[in-house]
Amino acid sequence: MTFSFAGDEQTRVIGITSSLRGEGKSTTSVNLANSLAETGKFTLLIDADMRLANIHKLLNIQLKPGLSNILVGAKDNESLIRQSGIHPKFHVMTAGDIPPNPSELLSSDRMKHLVKNLSAKYDYIIIDLPPIDAVADALIVSEYVDGMIIVVRENYTDKRALDNAIRQLQFHKANILGFVLNCVEAQNKYYRKKYSYYNKYGYTKRSGTESDEADAQD
Repeated sequence: MTFSFAGDEQTRVIGITSSLRGEGKSTTSVNLANSLAETGKFTLLIDADMRLANIHKLLNIQLKPGLSNILVGAKDNESLIRQSGIHPKFHVMTAGDIPPNPSELLSSDRMKHLVKNLSAKYDYIIIDLPPIDAVADALIVSEYVDGMIIVVRENYTDKRALDNAIRQLQFHKANILGFVLNCVEAQNKYYRKKYSYYNKYGYTKRSGTESDEADAQD
C-alpha cells in the first residue's frame, strides 16, 4: 500500500474511518501505518474503536490494557505502547477494556493531551476510529486531528451513507484528506466510475486491493 500526503509535513495525526461497518478501515489503518514505517517514519497506530476493537486481532497482540485504561487514569501511556511485530518503527496502542463512555473519553482533555504528547515522539500517528454511522466518536476526534481518511469498499459501501458521512465531517470542519477504495476488482470500471463522483469534493482518489477477513467488524 502506498499513500501520499502531497508533501504536507503538518499532516501527521490522521484519523481513519468509514461510513459503515465492514469496509476494511482497521486493515487500512494497519497497512497505512506499516507503509509509513517502511519509509523510515516512526509511526504509532492507536485503536480508538473501543466498542469493537479489531487492531489487536489483526496484529495478534494483547488487547488490554490499552487506550481506555490510559484515559481513565489507570495506566501511563509509555507502558502501553507495543511493537507491532511487523516493523520495528511501527508501534501500537490497543483499545484496552471496553469503557462505558467511549465518546466522553475521546472528547476529554486527557485524550487531546495524549495525542499532542505522542505526536512529539512520532513522525505519524494513525487513529483507527468507529464508522460514522454507528457513533459520534469519529466526528469528535476529527476536530483535533490533522486530517481524516474515509475507507470505501467496492460493491459494499452505500452511496447515501457515504454522502452522509462526508456531510457530517464537513459540519465538524474536518480536514478530509481523501478516500481509500478497498477490495477493488481490477476490471470493475463501473464502480471506479461511480467512485470518481466524489472528485467533486476535491479529495484524492486512492485504490487498493486489500481483503479483510475481519470485515464484518472492521
